[in-house]
Amino acid sequence: MFPTTRLRRLRYHPAVRELTRETRLSSSNFILPLFVRPGKNLREPIAAMPGHDQMSPDLLVEKIREAAELGVGGVILFGIPAEKDARGSDAMSDEGIIAQAVRAAKQAAPGMLIITDVCCCEYTDHGHCGIIGDSTGRMDVENDPTLELLARQALVQARAGADMVAPSGMIDGMVGAIREALDGAGFSHLPIMSYAAKYASAFYGPFREAAESAPQFGNRRGYQMDPAAAAGQAMREIELDLIEGADIVMVKPALPYLDIIRMAGERFPGVPLAAYNVSGEYSMVKAAAERGWIDEKQVAVESLTAIRRAGAGIILTYWALDAARWLAEI
Repeated sequence: MFPTTRLRRLRYHPAVRELTRETRLSSSNFILPLFVRPGKNLREPIAAMPGHDQMSPDLLVEKIREAAELGVGGVILFGIPAEKDARGSDAMSDEGIIAQAVRAAKQAAPGMLIITDVCCCEYTDHGHCGIIGDSTGRMDVENDPTLELLARQALVQARAGADMVAPSGMIDGMVGAIREALDGAGFSHLPIMSYAAKYASAFYGPFREAAESAPQFGNRRGYQMDPAAAAGQAMREIELDLIEGADIVMVKPALPYLDIIRMAGERFPGVPLAAYNVSGEYSMVKAAAERGWIDEKQVAVESLTAIRRAGAGIILTYWALDAARWLAEI
């Protein structure tokens, strides 16, 4: 009780604050998302995401080397093909853009963790995460036929040298289909990081510009999670992915769903937990900082600390490079 108990004693001296700090960030916690497209010496700035670009494979590897030098934990690659079709065929080709990018990345930075997104939305002309049909009475992603495409994508990425695959479409059974395909082709060592609890969020807008993956009709609410759904539904999604063979599970987005991250960490202790600090979270801070309303560095580090404190040991973030530099200065 006051005045005997004064918690400010733990905050008065900077060394005491450091000594009693529980949540610590490291560059090794971060995964950097990168966008690759065909070409050479090509860099297309992403207007909605200042500081990020679509890059050709030769420029992509320079960014990957930079991430490696800063001690960033890994990168995740998103491909934008030269041509799109209804099935996302480029993603299933050993000569497609994502396969080219993985090979270039592994040659340039052999020790860097290269993760690949497994989904159809960047590769399809309709922008949805699988095969479109009306077998249910309305136009939507056909769940089971899409599983074959995802399995084929994962095999292409594995053959190219990916160190981890990350299915992101929230298609029922996707982890099991990919695990079976990888195991059957001799890639039983390859881990799966599943977007296990991915919400149909309004925070993805800038990413859709970056990946050129905006749906050409409708939306993704029929397969991504409802933001107002019971938290227990997210736990069911995570549990099912673990049963199917997921090695790491992810919550996306991060900041609006810190409660889900915390609950997942408590419900599944010992399971590596990732969170995606998504494009909208990044771009809002960037826009406010450009107007002088907030300090980008302080807000970004505080946000990443909150995600880490909630329980995510792996954070996918567009601030990965900047945050690594900022942390080195502290």
